[in-house]
Amino acid sequence: MNGIINVLKPPGMTSHDVVSFIRKKLNIKRVGHTGTLDPNAAGVLPICVGKATRVVQYFDDFSKAYRAELTLGYETDTQDKYGEVINRTSAHIVTSDELEEVFNEFRGKIQQIPPMYSALKHKGRKLYELAREGKTVEREPREIELYNISIIKNYDNEKVLFDVECSKGTYIRTLCNDIGRRLGTLGCMTFLVRTKVGDFRIENAYTIEEIEEYVSDGRLDSIMMPLDSALKHYNSIKLNEKYYDILKNGGKVDLNNYPFEYNLEDYIRGTRVYCDDIFVGMGLIQETSEDIILKMDKVFL
Repeated sequence: MNGIINVLKPPGMTSHDVVSFIRKKLNIKRVGHTGTLDPNAAGVLPICVGKATRVVQYFDDFSKAYRAELTLGYETDTQDKYGEVINRTSAHIVTSDELEEVFNEFRGKIQQIPPMYSALKHKGRKLYELAREGKTVEREPREIELYNISIIKNYDNEKVLFDVECSKGTYIRTLCNDIGRRLGTLGCMTFLVRTKVGDFRIENAYTIEEIEEYVSDGRLDSIMMPLDSALKHYNSIKLNEKYYDILKNGGKVDLNNYPFEYNLEDYIRGTRVYCDDIFVGMGLIQETSEDIILKMDKVFL
């Protein structure tokens, strides 16, 4: 069984818990998730099964979208409501205009320091392991990008529900913390749901209970998406079936006389390769002064 299941992860389960659940239900070892989601958060968690585990690396390019709640007035050591309160303040009264202005300031490319309570590693150890021992280490700021951020509802300038679409590596907990400080007060994330990972959306995701039903009825195939559904952001080329054996074995194809129009720059990151309607895998187009060559990078057959 090979494919991708768009899972709606419930709060209280870790991403690994979801993987273990799928492994047990399908009695298959090759199962992987496509990016950790906080245990206390809910939302979209695409799960790759069988050969689809080989496309996990391509999810790194995907933007993600969240709906989150920021509560002002305090901070915790984990930057969300589940941590220990380490600071409180009620000195600064925030206005709705200030909220709008500061939220807009965070749109675009910004620097963000990853939180101590994260799975990033320092000298071989995960940061959250060090944090639980009461240790803090220096973390280098990283560039992230918020493609869009907008306030959905303002609760008396004390709580703010907002939507954000962002690049990989963005910590929404840290974003809430940073917004609070930029406002001249303190902030903490008190709610989070991931609404989108690339083209995988929450409205098309299946709950754990629904997946259990599909497995029991022997209908899981009906909700399993094909491998190339995770690769739609790459351009594609369709070759004649006579090239099938060459490509299947990771060979090269001369495209000099192949009738398709392309801009090499559009294909430089990778190309979905099809023989007729069969998805073969990901290829790389290389151009020299004399030749245009398609070389298979990863075969998924």
